[in-house]
Amino acid sequence: MAKYERRPEVIESLTPEQFHVTQRSGTERPGTGEYLHNKAAGIYVDVVSGEPLFASAAKYESGCGWPSFVKPIEPDNIVELRDTSHGMIRTEVRSAHGDSHLGHVFPDGPSDRGGLRYCINSAALRFIAREDMEAEGYGQYIDQVEDVE
Repeated sequence: MAKYERRPEVIESLTPEQFHVTQRSGTERPGTGEYLHNKAAGIYVDVVSGEPLFASAAKYESGCGWPSFVKPIEPDNIVELRDTSHGMIRTEVRSAHGDSHLGHVFPDGPSDRGGLRYCINSAALRFIAREDMEAEGYGQYIDQVEDVE
């Protein structure tokens, strides 16, 4: 079993935007994220720890300006925290092992798919295409990336 952890050498290699988002709880500008329009089959992992977060089959177009998912691929890899910044009450989403800020979860997702919208910054993610998943150690998740919507 893979060991996912927060590693200083990875944090030092992050781009300024990745650092701002994951380490300073920042947000990328809406509509600018690398994975917003990605429709390829694969999984999204934490850019810091590599822990699996979301499958392409759970991704959908919400119109919010950030990649949106209906559920995590591994619920234990997601931590939800109350966020009262910016005069709002929201639920922040962080990676469990990397402690990276990922984005927020809202209760306005597709009702037929659970009703949640995980609104996630592309800068917090690394995409692994289905054809690379086995070689990169994520083969156990291939069955969760087949149906891209």
